[in-house]
Amino acid sequence: MSGDTIFGKIIQREIPANIVYEDDLCLAFTDINPQAPTHVLVIPKKTIPTLSAASADDKALLGHMLLTVKEVAHQAGLTESGYRVVINAGNDGGQTVFHLHMHLLGGRTLQWPPG
Repeated sequence: MSGDTIFGKIIQREIPANIVYEDDLCLAFTDINPQAPTHVLVIPKKTIPTLSAASADDKALLGHMLLTVKEVAHQAGLTESGYRVVINAGNDGGQTVFHLHMHLLGGRTLQWPPG
């Protein structure tokens, strides 16, 4: 179900993580190098290397991931103050782990442009 990336190893419980949410389709855990007071990664349990590799068959999964981000943001108390959702795609997009993931960032005022 998951690949050989660090995220695949977290899904398989080969590497520990601070998991804040899990269901049949995805997993959410705190980032080990947080860029904001709240920095959670939401990943699919299905291996999709990057957003560019997602297919029409992944439409429901991608929507589920966004709703999971919304739920995790709510649990973290970010609904009123706001938050940012980021997907890095490919090398030039800043992706360093090639297992699709969404960053949930919040807990402080975020600047624009992001960098």
